[in-house]
Amino acid sequence: MRSLSFKQVDVFSSIPLKGNPVAVVFNADGLDDRRMATFANWTNLSETTFILQPSDPRADYRLRIFTTQDELPFAGHPTLGSCHAWLESGGEPQGEEIIQECAVGLVRIRRQGRRLAFLAPPLLRSGPVAAELLEQVRLGLRLAPGDIVAAQWVDNGAGWLAVMLAKRQQVLDLQPDYPALSGLAVGVVAPCDPQHDDTDAQFEVRAFIAGDGMPEDPATGSLNAGIAQWLLGAGLAPARYRVSQGLSMGRAGCVEVEQVGDEVWIGGNAVTCIEGRLKL
Repeated sequence: MRSLSFKQVDVFSSIPLKGNPVAVVFNADGLDDRRMATFANWTNLSETTFILQPSDPRADYRLRIFTTQDELPFAGHPTLGSCHAWLESGGEPQGEEIIQECAVGLVRIRRQGRRLAFLAPPLLRSGPVAAELLEQVRLGLRLAPGDIVAAQWVDNGAGWLAVMLAKRQQVLDLQPDYPALSGLAVGVVAPCDPQHDDTDAQFEVRAFIAGDGMPEDPATGSLNAGIAQWLLGAGLAPARYRVSQGLSMGRAGCVEVEQVGDEVWIGGNAVTCIEGRLKL
């Protein structure tokens, strides 16, 4: 049994307890897969990460990301939360950007004042959603025929597909039938109306992961990265916009999206809520 440094970081919020938490374990090179997976299941958070020495000399650190049930090749809020924890604990990047190694490859992260932002990884799957699957999603979201105005695969490693609704309130009012969505990772997005919606965000998003330990995610970097590539590519969003997520869960997640040339950056604040040591 080893004693390891540990932090729990709230991501996409500067206010503790209003974002999306991630558990971060340092110096995890000696832990085997089973122990990592068991600890991630025990935390009962949407993701738990383990920081290791990089195998690629270009990277500053290597990251493994676990849900309560599986390991992910990439996830957004764990990337930003783990980078925040690494920097806060004295991590020094080799260059101006921080380079994170994970299963999808090398992920670039940059500092924007007090915020961090990661470069959205390329989509592994894009394009239209098959009609039969889209109907399953519609029924699982308890939507009326015609409520879904557009849909796309936006999978960058976490399996996301996304649907668009016409109004923000439709997104906030959703009460999914989770068994009907079993095995799917579904994002829902709608534009905000500055004339009627009490928010400074341009889009409202919710993220549903039926069958996982946490069926709704309060603020989701990977989903917003995929949605951003869809919306920007289709001309449905400005080059810089803000996303609100988590209100239905009592959170106040804020995701910043910025397109710079061909690159899409996903950023937000992070704040450490817990730090100490654990025995594994």
